[in-house]
This record gives sequence, C-alpha cells and structure tokens, in this order.
Amino acid sequence: MNKKKIIMPAIIVLSLILVIALFFIDSAAPGAIGKIFAMNLLTMVKILPFAFILIALFDIWVERKTIERHLGEGGGGKSFFWAVLLGSTTMGPMIVCLPMAAALHRKGARLTVIFTYIAASSVARVAMTIFESSYMGVKFTIIRYAVSLPLIIISSIILGRILQRRGYEIKGE
Repeated sequence: MNKKKIIMPAIIVLSLILVIALFFIDSAAPGAIGKIFAMNLLTMVKILPFAFILIALFDIWVERKTIERHLGEGGGGKSFFWAVLLGSTTMGPMIVCLPMAAALHRKGARLTVIFTYIAASSVARVAMTIFESSYMGVKFTIIRYAVSLPLIIISSIILGRILQRRGYEIKGE
C-alpha cells in the first residue's frame, strides 16, 4: 500500500486515540477540544469559499505577463516589495496564502518571491499590524517590521538559491 494513503488516516486515528486517552486524565478536555475544533471549522467555512473565489478571479484576470514582469525573473528587487504588499493584504488563516502562492507560481513568479509572499502573509498583515500597534505601540511595530521584513527577504533568497542549485522544481498540476 502507498505510504501517502496511510499517513492521513493514521494521523486522524492517532488524534482520536489521544482525545479518548485525554478523557481519562481530564474529562472536560475533550469537550474543550471539540469546541475549539468547531470554532476553527466554522471560521474556515466562512472564509475559505470567498478566498478561493478571489484567488480564482486573480488567476483569470491577472495576466501571466504582468506577474512575470513584476514577480518573475525580470522583477528585480521590486518584486519583493510587491510580494510583501500582496502578502500584507491576505486575510484569513495561513491556509489561504498557499493556494495564492500556487496561483503566483502558475503565473511565473520566482520561487524566492513566493517564499517572501508566504512569510509576509503571516508576519505583515494589515489587520495584525493595526492591532499590534494599538496594543504594543507604534515603535514596537516599526522595529518588528524593520527586523522581520529584511530577514524574510534574505531567508527567501537563500532558500531559493539553495533549491535552485539542487535543481528543485515545483511540479505542475
């Protein structure tokens, strides 16, 4: 049997066994786990359909030439700016940025820019920035951006070069 077909059911069974075992340790814990699971599932059901619609519209409306020019090999340093800007507008859970990253790849974006987009969508979200600056202060937010954004770009470039040297390619759909 194929290993990939076994992994997901095994994870689900293991999770259920752990929840059942946890019931004997703390009888209230499985109920709390169920509530958190239901909340997260509801959030996903509310956000994901709209996110996929927007990604599909992006896939249809934005031409490949435009992505190649701004985020592809010809994009230069500005491509990282565009990746951070696009990543900062991503809404919803992190899982939303992965189909968008796949759409960027299909349109010809460089691997380094895709890595920057994924990291920026978790670090530089507009909603998170507003929340953070109101609670932690503007100075903290500026320092965090000044440290994290260059590190994101540098690590994306390094990772992209390592994968390029090894001949890594993202397989098509």
